[in-house]
Amino acid sequence: MPTTRWRSRSQPEPGEGSVAHGRGLIPVSNSDVAAAQEYHEATKHSLASVRSDRHALDWTNQPRPYKLYVDLDIVPLTTDYPASTAPALSAIAAAEAQRGDPRILDLATLAAVLHYAAGITKQLRHPGGVMDFRAAACTGALYHIELYIVCGDLPDLKAGVYHFGVHDNALRRLRDGDFRSTLIEATADEPGVAAAPVTIVCTSTYWRNAWKYQARAYRHCFWDDGTILANLLAMAAAHDLPAHVVAGFVDADVNRLIGVDGEREAALTLVPLGHAPGNRRSPTPIPPIHPEIVPVSRTELDYAAIRAMHAASSLESPAEVARWRDAAQRATQAVAGQPDLARDVNSLQEPLAETLPAESAERVIQRRGSSRRFERAPISFEALSTMLSHAIGSTPADFAASGGARPTDAYLIVNAVEGLEPGGYVYLRDRQALQRLQAGDFREVASYLALTQSLAGDAAVNVYFLADLQPILDRLGNRGYRAAQLDASIAAGRLYLAAYALGLGATGLTFFDDDVTRFFSPHAEGKSVMFLIALGHRARRQ
Repeated sequence: MPTTRWRSRSQPEPGEGSVAHGRGLIPVSNSDVAAAQEYHEATKHSLASVRSDRHALDWTNQPRPYKLYVDLDIVPLTTDYPASTAPALSAIAAAEAQRGDPRILDLATLAAVLHYAAGITKQLRHPGGVMDFRAAACTGALYHIELYIVCGDLPDLKAGVYHFGVHDNALRRLRDGDFRSTLIEATADEPGVAAAPVTIVCTSTYWRNAWKYQARAYRHCFWDDGTILANLLAMAAAHDLPAHVVAGFVDADVNRLIGVDGEREAALTLVPLGHAPGNRRSPTPIPPIHPEIVPVSRTELDYAAIRAMHAASSLESPAEVARWRDAAQRATQAVAGQPDLARDVNSLQEPLAETLPAESAERVIQRRGSSRRFERAPISFEALSTMLSHAIGSTPADFAASGGARPTDAYLIVNAVEGLEPGGYVYLRDRQALQRLQAGDFREVASYLALTQSLAGDAAVNVYFLADLQPILDRLGNRGYRAAQLDASIAAGRLYLAAYALGLGATGLTFFDDDVTRFFSPHAEGKSVMFLIALGHRARRQ
């Protein structure tokens, strides 16, 4: 088979960042939070940085959007998926299902979860061929997130470690046997993992996204994982399967188990799925495996800043994982500034539950896309209220405190919402209300903040997720940066689904980091933007 040339950059390129170059690849512990601070600052967009960036796309070297193994045993997956009964909006907003009686998946249900989380849901034919679009949004449609399955014996699947092949809707067996004990140890006995018949591991192959986005692609690892996780959690809820996101684990152990190197491809999150107590057994040594894969492109460029940031946010032992998870669970509620609750507060106005659409999560995911144009038409305040209340609730994750605390806050630029004055707002989640920070028509501002893209100005609403990074890093170390990005992207992924459930459109956009913070300041002073999503009526094609 042909081999891929692995070429490293010795000097930073425009937009590449400077973390790795300034610090080298000297090992940095999770507690040395300068790494996350430097990476975030180095990968910010500004008008000047975008204009000076000379990066050009080499279309002859574009990475393929699939991971292809050369020779592994295949387990075909059905496309006759069992139907769920829960309406999409209920599934989006659902808390994790209770872990009472055993809930063991069969292969058809696992196939449904995988397909509607990350599978191919539609195809676009164009003069150059066919473009496959996936169930969840991905930056640049570059699809760098891979899914692996670690399971015990299921009714119709042998225990093992598998890779989900999106291109042919099949599993490929990487290891035979029950290796769940390895994940239990790697997560320091995380309760959901310890009782799960199946755990899904999400990874990123960095180069597949860095080809276009350079070192900023490390942010996209979590943006694009988060939108997949939003779908996955909704599908789990629709099938009454306990599921939540686990971000705390010993990175090297999980990477070794699924046969990835942690350099080009690395594990990002785990999702225990279902409930089957009694998995505990003594872990066995895991010999490394090196399955042969087809190179993703002719040449790969190594953005060392990505590897440095990931290594600096890695956890190295179960004891460190346990301390990290305990710190996350003791978090206090994130507070969006210090709002004057007597001023300009608009309580959400949701329609009666029985009037909401009853369409299933599968149908909504099948229809979901990323809007390329919006009509300059208002949406109802009830629709906005429904999207916010269903999408921005508690995050079912180990980095979200049991009391409902989460790392990010939602700020909005409202362009066209019936019954709501245009302006800048902050979402008061505990009060289920929006507080206006400033009034005015900010369509042009919204377009500018989204790298001068007209989509943001045409949209009815833009939702920005901001995090006060310093206290998050102080508490959770560099891995807190992963948590903040994931928290925002999961909520944004839910907003995607909620918008389409209501017959609206949505699209994720990138942004001028510091300009967004300045716009919402002094309320958002010191905060950093994690994600931007625009919502509104999709424009009809001419």
